[in-house]
Amino acid sequence: MAIVIETKDLTRVYKTYQKPEGFINSLRGFVNRKYVSKVALEKTTLQIESGQIVGLVGANGAGKTTLLKILSGLVTPTSGEARVLGFTPWERKNDFLRQISILLGQKNQLWWDISPADSYALLARIYDLDPAQARKRVEYLSEMLQCSHVLHTQLRRLSLGERMKMEIIGALLHEPKVLFLDEPTIGLDIVAQETIREFLDQYVKEKGPTVILTSHYMDDIAKLADKLLLISKGHIVYQGTVPEFVTKSNTEMAEDEEVDFEEVIRRFLETESRVR
Repeated sequence: MAIVIETKDLTRVYKTYQKPEGFINSLRGFVNRKYVSKVALEKTTLQIESGQIVGLVGANGAGKTTLLKILSGLVTPTSGEARVLGFTPWERKNDFLRQISILLGQKNQLWWDISPADSYALLARIYDLDPAQARKRVEYLSEMLQCSHVLHTQLRRLSLGERMKMEIIGALLHEPKVLFLDEPTIGLDIVAQETIREFLDQYVKEKGPTVILTSHYMDDIAKLADKLLLISKGHIVYQGTVPEFVTKSNTEMAEDEEVDFEEVIRRFLETESRVR
């Protein structure tokens, strides 16, 4: 399989103004400003092959979303290199943007006061897609996600689960070769989570895109991911498969203790939270 995503020593440091307390000190801050540097992503070197679902796991603030935003071109790194589909992401060339998609679970890309069907018509114009082909693709994806009956309802009138299905259709409308999913099942009920998992599994098998998936629901990772990336305080601390990770973790624990993937990750996140 071809290498689709490749990074070398990718780093991102955020520099923020430390505002002092009080009015007089705030005025002084205009003359003598103090800044604080926060390392969101340490030197990161990765290689991801085509057609894989990669699970990116870590605590809040570990650097997951920062890595996704750099790889999708939304954020420029402080240093290092990255190539996605042969492009440098932050150059944001049209040929690159037509082949990738990013879905942030807590942000909407569709328009709030119109129906999803109307939003898809606008997205088809933006991506210069054939309108008839775009409608057929919407029909195909909505049938897979079992949400055809709400395509013509205002987005703001839909439930959270229905809205997320609509967002997924919008992210896949132009058939991206690389898909970045940041918490796509956040806040959803068990039925909606399972529907989206089954859809992603089937879609990747049929269409073969490369997917990087972050989630705090370990079922998403355990059931979907071909490869696991474990990130801690901006560092990738593990790269490999889920079964290999569980086996390795079990050997480091008591021999008579059976530990599943979710339990291992829970212990990892608890340890990281105490250290942070």
